[in-house]
Amino acid sequence: MTGFLSLQGVRKEFNGVVAVESFDLEVEPGEFVSFLGPSGCGKTTTLRMVAGFESPTSGTIRLAGEDVTYAKANERNIGMVFQSYALFPNMTVSENIGFGLRVRKEEGAARGERVAELLDLIHMPDKAKSYPNQLSGGQQQRVALARALAIRPQLLLLDEPLSALDAKIRDDLRAEIRRIQRQLSITTIYVTHDQEEALALSDRIVVMSKGQMEQVGEPFEIYNNPTTGFVASFVGQLNRLPVTVVDPALGRLRVGRSEIRTTSLIESPAGAEVSLMMRPEEVTLDAEEENVLEGTVESVTFLGSIVRVQVGVEGGRLTADLFNERLLELPVAGEATQLSFPSHACWVMV
Repeated sequence: MTGFLSLQGVRKEFNGVVAVESFDLEVEPGEFVSFLGPSGCGKTTTLRMVAGFESPTSGTIRLAGEDVTYAKANERNIGMVFQSYALFPNMTVSENIGFGLRVRKEEGAARGERVAELLDLIHMPDKAKSYPNQLSGGQQQRVALARALAIRPQLLLLDEPLSALDAKIRDDLRAEIRRIQRQLSITTIYVTHDQEEALALSDRIVVMSKGQMEQVGEPFEIYNNPTTGFVASFVGQLNRLPVTVVDPALGRLRVGRSEIRTTSLIESPAGAEVSLMMRPEEVTLDAEEENVLEGTVESVTFLGSIVRVQVGVEGGRLTADLFNERLLELPVAGEATQLSFPSHACWVMV
């Protein structure tokens, strides 16, 4: 059974260079799916093929059961929001929102009702007669979102819509996008290189690298159970430490002169050199957990809610993210310390 949006075997070449390879995805009605990856990974190219701005070299794209693989963009009932707001500077907010309805020759009264409805949805009824140059960046992007939604699209596409905004506005608008998407139950594809955005917004995330799908899953799964080294390192902060397998069946590993344990599966034989992975928030500066390493504090970085401490240990370096509190005693660079982490917090990759 295929989803509301179905991409099967989608491939795209540009002058012999493969931009997207073997892309298979089923998106359910009302689902919010993010394409996440670095620049050049193929996420925007994939979005443009869904929108109809690019045609696949091979493969099939179906929307609501209809084959739209080679349909033109204006033949698909899709709304799209770009990184640049792309508002018409000579039109008011109301005129910008209603533009697509006017192109579709919707009657004036019905068009006005729809525009008013969307102005309420984006919390900007008082800006109806304003022009784009009188709005903040966040307000302009809200108008662009309302314009994309005005035509009642089957599918909403957003291509890095927040990357031009500063941090506080970006966080606020991110919450607004999710609120509106849930309120309308509109199927949404969101392209971003920002892992925090993808984790916060998505029902599922497609992590991409070099035109390939690396992993597809819910945010919790992607972050806590990455299946490839790329996903582990791209999504969130990551500790990576070279270790030697002592006993794979018992999860025993050696780093320098110390032995540590993991509860995760080790497929490499005894004596193999592998990488031990763990998230910084699961490392503490104490000896309370079963795995303990001695080290020296190299740096302390204050990040507001987090204090990031880098510690040199035998064989490498580990980072611990400590939750900030007013009574926290900050470590000092150069002092000896102990690091500990539970066996379930670490996993092994070749």
